[in-house]
Amino acid sequence: MSTEVQGNAEDKSYLNGDIYDADAHVMEPLDWLEKHADPSILDRLEDMPTKSVGGAIGELVRLASEGAHPIEKAKELEKDILSGPKGYAALGAFNSKERSRTLDILNIKGQLVFTTFAGLQFAYSKDNDVLYGGLRAHNKALAEWCKDDSRLHGVAVTNFRDESRGLEEAKWAIDNGCRAMMTGTGPFGAKSPGHPDFDIFWKLLVEKNTPFILHIGVHNIRKEYMNDGKKSGLSFNGAGEGIRAKDFPIVNHWPEQFLTALILDGVLERFPTLKIGIIEYGADWVPSFMRRLDHAHKAFSKSEPWLLDIKRKPSQQIIDQVRVTPYVFDDVGLLIRQSSDKIYMFSTDYPHFEGGKAPIERMDATLDGLGVESKLRYFKENYLDLFNQM
Repeated sequence: MSTEVQGNAEDKSYLNGDIYDADAHVMEPLDWLEKHADPSILDRLEDMPTKSVGGAIGELVRLASEGAHPIEKAKELEKDILSGPKGYAALGAFNSKERSRTLDILNIKGQLVFTTFAGLQFAYSKDNDVLYGGLRAHNKALAEWCKDDSRLHGVAVTNFRDESRGLEEAKWAIDNGCRAMMTGTGPFGAKSPGHPDFDIFWKLLVEKNTPFILHIGVHNIRKEYMNDGKKSGLSFNGAGEGIRAKDFPIVNHWPEQFLTALILDGVLERFPTLKIGIIEYGADWVPSFMRRLDHAHKAFSKSEPWLLDIKRKPSQQIIDQVRVTPYVFDDVGLLIRQSSDKIYMFSTDYPHFEGGKAPIERMDATLDGLGVESKLRYFKENYLDLFNQM
């Protein structure tokens, strides 16, 4: 699995070409969903979480609803995009034409785009009409935001609490301009995502050449562990995920559970061209996870004989079909040496704070000693491979 390619550390030609960004966000205006939602659910949607924010941030949220930064402010923000203001204050945070300008300046040729807060307006509703109406409004809004720039690849969301409605929403989103499909990281209703009942969904993604995405969400440690005699802290960055210190070291458990089910249930074996993106969970867990999957596959094949139907080692399936974004502080070069240069993708998390002020330089610094081919894969080719374009 290792990649031991030596190269000239001074050769930066791989940065002079195209760069692809596997994680970016919209900072939604307050009426993001309402403008696209069916009138029948409007009074049942939760408010956008930013509605009650005051002070300077509140002013920026209200500016987003007006549509764009003032021209002079936008020109000022162009000078230092990644190390400048973040959140609603960033260029292109909420205005898609401004986002196109940021891509021009950064030479980014493709960008996965997620929302930030909108899902919280409907995701926890027990009313299926609100859930699926909210999903439709979300996917309409995102497709609309991305439609004028082919570099903006909107990530739609569906949910299989109701299997038929979940599949219907996936079909609608793909047919109406969304470029990737996401669900939560939990089971699909009462079933594993690897249950044969969902092969129709995985087949749809393969036929439409649409990658499946998992993105970090509200993943909190069990509440009992927070009963520690201390005042509970808020998210370190104030972003939509709400991650605290005790949550952070274990966020990778969510995609690990999902991938374990998907791989050991045989989905990647049955659909060898299906591509999976694991976004904003970091990547230092990947090499050990690959080893543990291989061990499980081998050790349990006698007691669980259906595992014998999986011919490719799970670690090879990850190399072939799974793409992961490291955190800005991960040692990408070390991860590549421990696994494969085909797995990891560059990301900025723009305009969220977590992406850091110099993600290109920080991540590139860890790649010293690897060949240009490995660096090209990280900054460009693995993103394209997510869409089966390599």
